[in-house]
Amino acid sequence: MKLRAAILILSNTGFLDAWFPSLRPIRSFSQLREATSVDNKPYLNPLIDSIQPSKTVEIFSQVKDMEANGIQVTSLCVGEPDFLPAPAVLDALAEAVKAGDTRYTAVTGTLALRKAIAADLQRRKGVKYNPANEIVVGNGAKQSVYQALLATSGVGDSVIIPAPYWPSYPEMVSLAGSTSVIVETKAETGYLMTAEQLRKALNENPTTKLIILCNPSNPTGGVYSKEQLAELCDVLQDYPQVKVLADEIYERLVYDIDECPSVASMPGMFSRTMTVNGFSKAHAMTGLRLGYVAAPAPIARAITTIQSQLTSCASSLSQAGGVAALEKVSDEEIESNVQLLKQKRDYVLAELSTMPGVKVAVPPQGAFYVLPDFSYYGDDDTQLCLDLLQEQKLALVPGSSFGAPGTIRISYATSLEELAVAMTKLRTFLEVRQK
Repeated sequence: MKLRAAILILSNTGFLDAWFPSLRPIRSFSQLREATSVDNKPYLNPLIDSIQPSKTVEIFSQVKDMEANGIQVTSLCVGEPDFLPAPAVLDALAEAVKAGDTRYTAVTGTLALRKAIAADLQRRKGVKYNPANEIVVGNGAKQSVYQALLATSGVGDSVIIPAPYWPSYPEMVSLAGSTSVIVETKAETGYLMTAEQLRKALNENPTTKLIILCNPSNPTGGVYSKEQLAELCDVLQDYPQVKVLADEIYERLVYDIDECPSVASMPGMFSRTMTVNGFSKAHAMTGLRLGYVAAPAPIARAITTIQSQLTSCASSLSQAGGVAALEKVSDEEIESNVQLLKQKRDYVLAELSTMPGVKVAVPPQGAFYVLPDFSYYGDDDTQLCLDLLQEQKLALVPGSSFGAPGTIRISYATSLEELAVAMTKLRTFLEVRQK
């Protein structure tokens, strides 16, 4: 009765008319119930209809369901290293538990972790951040990306995203009320956006407020060199209103090159760059959900405000592990894992090179993915992946979900033994298709 009375009071006072114009005809509880349900289904925010679920998560869920029913599946669909975090990280986690380090931390993270992050960025990237107000620790890099988007783009704004892209980028842009501008790149150039493409996109989309640059790239493994980044940054000098969200979560996993340069380190870019990184990839701390964004103080403050109303702080235990990862895990330990990943990359590339109709234009130089062209077998890469899963019990992710139809993403962040099984299954599947 109280709810019904409240609805009628709000209606009669004009509150519903002012704030919920779609509910103007409502003058009773029964009318409200009818207006907020369709076929007895609960009313949901219309924004949900514009958001696509993650295809990677969807396929991974199918894999888990199949495994739960006793079906053995070979999965190369998730970007998760097969090695454990370094012993120093595991020890730090155990010590934090024993010490009762289980309380809330500051929203931005512990000062110890923020200092460790700042020291690491200065040592390896030559970029100086103030740990007091320019670093925000979050529950994984994914949260950090989304909050950076929310802080710097909104309704009526455009966000430039080079394709192929991580599938969450366009969906996050939609959630922020902005519009994605997809810039198609070419396999022949390693799927890297050129300065000419960037300038053209900016000229054609004057409402652009942000560019998302993933370096190294998921899903291609492409890496922008310092010279290529400099060319993009030179273009941006003519568009001072545009910021850069630099997703550098894979920056420690590079092959055949010395380093992956940071956008914030380029001349004139610090004040307009948000650098996102984390501990899931190089440190194999995926389930611990720990990431961060480093940005100029005004932007970091805005991101902190958003996070304070969403999740507050990241796990205190994970943060203790993060400090150990940055202060106690040597570069040599990480490099040994990089060399193992390179060995796996080379194995997969060698296998793919002998499979009929499969093309890899430019070998990946970073991350742990390869994005071969399978268009020889038709345009429907999603159906191809579904057939692979059903016929060979091999889980891969269709490239169309990354903005690259006709391709399939393969993650080689698993054991060589598992990769051998996967490549055999893939070869068998393709040979049957070719006959």
